Amino acid sequence: MVKGVNRQVLEIHETGCEYFEKALFFVKPEFSGESESKLKSKAVISAFKSTTIPKTRQQKIKSRVLYFLEMAASAGVGAILTALLIK
Repeated sequence: MVKGVNRQVLEIHETGCEYFEKALFFVKPEFSGESESKLKSKAVISAFKSTTIPKTRQQKIKSRVLYFLEMAASAGVGAILTALLIK
C-alpha cells in the first residue's frame, strides 16, 4: 500500500487477467485504518467480480429501439386479435 499526501492508494499487481498487469484503488478516508489484507481482499472482490462488459452508448440506443419495436409489435398483434375476436 502506498500512502500519498492526501490519499491511500492500494496497488494490486496480481490481477489474474491477461489484459491488465496492475490495478490501483484509492482508499476512502474512513477506511484508511483497515488492515492491508482486508483492503486487498475487498479490492480484488470488487474489481474482478463483474463479468459483464459495459454497454456502449450505441448498444444502449439499439436495445431501447428494439424494446420499443417489440412493444409496438405486441400492441399491434393485440389490436388485430381483439378486432378479430369482436367480429
